[in-house]
Amino acid sequence: MLDILEVYEAMADNDTQPSIPKKYGPYISSVTSHRLNLVIRGIVLFLIGVFLALVLNLLQIQRNVTLFPPDVITSIFSSAWWVPLCCGTASAAIGLLYPCMDKHLGEPHKFKREWSSVMRCVAVFVGINHASAKVDFANNFQLSLTLAALSIGLWWTFDRSRSGFGLGIGIAFLATLVTQLLVYNGVYQYTSPDFLYVRSWLPCIFFAGGITMGNIGRQLAMYECKVIAEKSHQD
Repeated sequence: MLDILEVYEAMADNDTQPSIPKKYGPYISSVTSHRLNLVIRGIVLFLIGVFLALVLNLLQIQRNVTLFPPDVITSIFSSAWWVPLCCGTASAAIGLLYPCMDKHLGEPHKFKREWSSVMRCVAVFVGINHASAKVDFANNFQLSLTLAALSIGLWWTFDRSRSGFGLGIGIAFLATLVTQLLVYNGVYQYTSPDFLYVRSWLPCIFFAGGITMGNIGRQLAMYECKVIAEKSHQD
Protein backbone atom coordinates (compact mmCIF):
# COMPACT_ATOMS: atom_id res chain seq x y z
CA MET A 1 0.00 0.00 0.00
CA LEU A 2 2.85 2.37 0.81
CA ASP A 3 4.49 1.56 -2.52
CA ILE A 4 1.32 2.57 -4.40
CA LEU A 5 1.12 5.88 -2.50
CA GLU A 6 4.74 6.65 -3.32
CA VAL A 7 4.08 6.04 -7.03
CA TYR A 8 1.09 8.43 -7.00
CA GLU A 9 3.12 11.09 -5.21
CA ALA A 10 5.93 10.80 -7.78
CA MET A 11 3.43 11.15 -10.64
CA ALA A 12 1.89 14.23 -9.02
CA ASP A 13 5.31 15.85 -8.64
CA ASN A 14 6.06 15.27 -12.33
CA ASP A 15 2.73 16.83 -13.36
CA THR A 16 3.34 19.98 -11.31
CA GLN A 17 6.81 20.64 -12.73
CA PRO A 18 6.65 23.46 -15.32
CA SER A 19 7.68 22.59 -18.83
CA ILE A 20 10.59 24.62 -20.19
CA PRO A 21 10.03 25.73 -23.77
CA LYS A 22 12.79 25.06 -26.24
CA LYS A 23 14.61 27.95 -27.79
CA TYR A 24 15.61 28.15 -31.39
CA GLY A 25 17.86 30.36 -33.48
CA PRO A 26 17.45 34.09 -34.19
CA TYR A 27 15.98 33.70 -37.67
CA ILE A 28 12.46 32.30 -37.13
CA SER A 29 11.95 30.57 -33.82
CA SER A 30 8.56 29.13 -34.82
CA VAL A 31 9.74 27.41 -37.99
CA THR A 32 9.04 23.71 -37.74
CA SER A 33 8.68 22.74 -41.39
CA HIS A 34 10.79 23.21 -44.48
CA ARG A 35 7.78 24.35 -46.50
CA LEU A 36 6.95 27.20 -44.12
CA ASN A 37 10.55 28.35 -44.14
CA LEU A 38 10.54 28.25 -47.95
CA VAL A 39 7.46 30.49 -48.08
CA ILE A 40 8.98 32.98 -45.64
CA ARG A 41 12.23 33.14 -47.61
CA GLY A 42 10.25 33.67 -50.81
CA ILE A 43 8.34 36.59 -49.28
CA VAL A 44 11.55 38.22 -48.02
CA LEU A 45 13.19 37.85 -51.43
CA PHE A 46 10.09 39.23 -53.15
CA LEU A 47 10.11 42.36 -50.97
CA ILE A 48 13.82 42.90 -51.57
CA GLY A 49 13.29 42.57 -55.31
CA VAL A 50 10.41 45.06 -55.28
CA PHE A 51 12.47 47.61 -53.34
CA LEU A 52 15.50 47.30 -55.62
CA ALA A 53 13.28 47.54 -58.71
CA LEU A 54 11.71 50.79 -57.51
CA VAL A 55 15.02 52.41 -56.62
CA LEU A 56 17.11 51.23 -59.57
CA ASN A 57 14.46 51.83 -62.20
CA LEU A 58 14.12 55.38 -60.92
CA LEU A 59 17.77 55.95 -61.87
CA GLN A 60 17.08 54.72 -65.40
CA ILE A 61 14.01 56.93 -65.78
CA GLN A 62 15.73 60.06 -64.47
CA ARG A 63 18.45 59.67 -67.09
CA ASN A 64 15.88 58.87 -69.83
CA VAL A 65 17.43 55.44 -70.37
CA THR A 66 13.97 53.85 -70.21
CA LEU A 67 10.79 55.57 -71.29
CA PHE A 68 7.33 54.76 -69.91
CA PRO A 69 4.01 56.32 -70.91
CA PRO A 70 3.75 60.04 -70.03
CA ASP A 71 1.02 59.56 -67.42
CA VAL A 72 3.49 57.85 -65.08
CA ILE A 73 4.42 60.05 -62.10
CA THR A 74 8.11 60.87 -61.69
CA SER A 75 8.80 59.66 -58.19
CA ILE A 76 10.10 56.59 -56.41
CA PHE A 77 6.91 54.91 -57.65
CA SER A 78 7.52 56.07 -61.22
CA SER A 79 7.66 52.50 -62.56
CA ALA A 80 4.65 50.95 -64.16
CA TRP A 81 2.84 48.85 -61.55
CA TRP A 82 3.90 45.57 -63.12
CA VAL A 83 7.65 46.30 -63.08
CA PRO A 84 8.28 45.90 -59.31
CA LEU A 85 5.91 42.93 -59.17
CA CYS A 86 7.74 41.13 -61.97
CA CYS A 87 11.13 41.97 -60.46
CA GLY A 88 9.98 40.80 -57.03
CA THR A 89 8.70 37.51 -58.42
CA ALA A 90 11.89 36.94 -60.39
CA SER A 91 14.00 37.77 -57.32
CA ALA A 92 12.11 35.23 -55.22
CA ALA A 93 12.51 32.54 -57.88
CA ILE A 94 16.23 33.24 -58.31
CA GLY A 95 16.91 33.44 -54.57
CA LEU A 96 15.21 30.08 -54.00
CA LEU A 97 16.77 28.46 -57.07
CA TYR A 98 20.41 29.08 -56.15
CA PRO A 99 20.50 27.08 -52.87
CA CYS A 100 18.36 24.34 -54.46
CA MET A 101 20.85 24.06 -57.31
CA ASP A 102 23.75 23.92 -54.85
CA LYS A 103 22.03 21.09 -52.99
CA HIS A 104 21.18 19.24 -56.21
CA LEU A 105 24.76 19.43 -57.47
CA GLY A 106 26.16 18.48 -54.08
CA GLU A 107 28.29 21.62 -54.01
CA PRO A 108 27.39 23.63 -50.90
CA HIS A 109 28.43 27.24 -51.36
CA LYS A 110 30.76 28.26 -48.54
CA PHE A 111 32.61 31.20 -50.08
CA LYS A 112 32.18 34.41 -48.02
CA ARG A 113 29.03 33.27 -46.28
CA GLU A 114 28.30 36.22 -44.00
CA TRP A 115 25.86 39.10 -44.16
CA SER A 116 28.57 41.73 -44.49
CA SER A 117 29.70 40.12 -47.75
CA VAL A 118 26.11 39.96 -49.00
CA MET A 119 25.58 43.65 -48.25
CA ARG A 120 28.77 44.54 -50.13
CA CYS A 121 27.52 42.50 -53.06
CA VAL A 122 24.25 44.47 -53.06
CA ALA A 123 26.21 47.73 -52.91
CA VAL A 124 28.34 46.74 -55.92
CA PHE A 125 25.21 45.73 -57.85
CA VAL A 126 23.63 49.12 -57.13
CA GLY A 127 26.89 50.75 -58.22
CA ILE A 128 26.83 48.89 -61.53
CA ASN A 129 23.27 50.06 -62.14
CA HIS A 130 24.28 53.59 -61.20
CA ALA A 131 27.16 53.47 -63.67
CA SER A 132 24.87 52.35 -66.48
CA ALA A 133 22.64 55.37 -65.89
CA LYS A 134 25.01 58.11 -64.76
CA VAL A 135 28.46 57.54 -66.28
CA ASP A 136 28.93 58.90 -69.80
CA PHE A 137 31.03 56.85 -72.23
CA ALA A 138 32.05 57.58 -75.80
CA ASN A 139 29.71 54.84 -77.05
CA ASN A 140 27.56 51.98 -75.81
CA PHE A 141 30.22 49.43 -76.73
CA GLN A 142 32.69 50.85 -74.21
CA LEU A 143 29.97 51.01 -71.56
CA SER A 144 28.98 47.40 -72.27
CA LEU A 145 32.58 46.17 -71.94
CA THR A 146 33.01 48.06 -68.68
CA LEU A 147 29.78 46.72 -67.17
CA ALA A 148 30.61 43.20 -68.36
CA ALA A 149 33.97 43.37 -66.57
CA LEU A 150 32.31 44.74 -63.42
CA SER A 151 29.64 42.03 -63.48
CA ILE A 152 32.17 39.23 -63.85
CA GLY A 153 34.24 40.87 -61.12
CA LEU A 154 31.16 40.83 -58.87
CA TRP A 155 30.75 37.10 -59.49
CA TRP A 156 34.44 36.44 -58.82
CA THR A 157 34.48 38.52 -55.66
CA PHE A 158 31.28 37.26 -54.02
CA ASP A 159 30.44 33.90 -55.62
CA ARG A 160 33.10 31.99 -57.62
CA SER A 161 30.85 28.94 -58.06
CA ARG A 162 30.24 27.23 -61.39
CA SER A 163 26.54 26.92 -60.64
CA GLY A 164 26.33 30.63 -59.85
CA PHE A 165 28.04 31.59 -63.11
CA GLY A 166 25.89 29.23 -65.17
CA LEU A 167 22.66 30.41 -63.57
CA GLY A 168 23.75 34.01 -64.02
CA ILE A 169 24.28 33.47 -67.75
CA GLY A 170 20.92 31.72 -68.08
CA ILE A 171 19.11 34.45 -66.15
CA ALA A 172 20.74 37.16 -68.28
CA PHE A 173 19.69 35.39 -71.50
CA LEU A 174 16.07 34.78 -70.47
CA ALA A 175 15.60 38.24 -68.94
CA THR A 176 17.05 39.94 -72.03
CA LEU A 177 14.78 37.88 -74.27
CA VAL A 178 11.70 38.83 -72.25
CA THR A 179 12.72 42.50 -72.32
CA GLN A 180 13.18 42.37 -76.08
CA LEU A 181 9.65 41.03 -76.44
CA LEU A 182 8.20 43.71 -74.15
CA VAL A 183 9.89 46.52 -76.05
CA TYR A 184 8.92 44.97 -79.39
CA ASN A 185 5.27 44.99 -78.31
CA GLY A 186 5.47 48.65 -77.28
CA VAL A 187 5.13 48.18 -73.51
CA TYR A 188 8.06 50.59 -73.01
CA GLN A 189 11.22 51.52 -74.86
CA TYR A 190 14.93 52.26 -74.51
CA THR A 191 16.59 55.37 -75.83
CA SER A 192 19.39 54.72 -78.35
CA PRO A 193 19.00 50.93 -78.54
CA ASP A 194 22.03 49.18 -80.04
CA PHE A 195 21.20 45.51 -79.36
CA LEU A 196 18.01 44.96 -81.34
CA TYR A 197 15.44 46.82 -79.19
CA VAL A 198 17.47 47.30 -75.98
CA ARG A 199 20.87 48.51 -74.81
CA SER A 200 23.78 46.12 -75.25
CA TRP A 201 24.77 46.41 -71.57
CA LEU A 202 21.41 45.14 -70.30
CA PRO A 203 22.49 41.44 -70.07
CA CYS A 204 25.33 42.55 -67.77
CA ILE A 205 22.82 44.13 -65.40
CA PHE A 206 20.68 40.99 -65.39
CA PHE A 207 23.75 38.81 -64.77
CA ALA A 208 24.85 40.93 -61.81
CA GLY A 209 21.29 40.97 -60.46
CA GLY A 210 21.09 37.19 -60.63
CA ILE A 211 24.34 36.79 -58.71
CA THR A 212 23.20 39.31 -56.09
CA MET A 213 19.80 37.74 -55.46
CA GLY A 214 21.40 34.30 -55.47
CA ASN A 215 23.76 35.36 -52.69
CA ILE A 216 20.88 36.75 -50.65
CA GLY A 217 18.91 33.53 -51.16
CA ARG A 218 21.87 31.39 -50.12
CA GLN A 219 22.39 33.45 -46.98
CA LEU A 220 18.73 33.14 -46.00
CA ALA A 221 18.84 29.39 -46.62
CA MET A 222 21.74 29.05 -44.19
CA TYR A 223 19.48 30.02 -41.28
CA GLU A 224 17.14 27.15 -41.99
CA CYS A 225 20.06 24.76 -41.66
CA LYS A 226 21.10 26.44 -38.42
CA VAL A 227 17.59 26.16 -36.97
CA ILE A 228 17.32 22.48 -37.92
CA ALA A 229 20.77 21.73 -36.47
CA GLU A 230 19.98 23.53 -33.22
CA LYS A 231 16.62 21.78 -32.94
CA SER A 232 18.26 18.39 -33.47
CA HIS A 233 20.89 19.21 -30.87
CA GLN A 234 18.27 20.18 -28.27
CA ASP A 235 16.21 17.08 -29.00
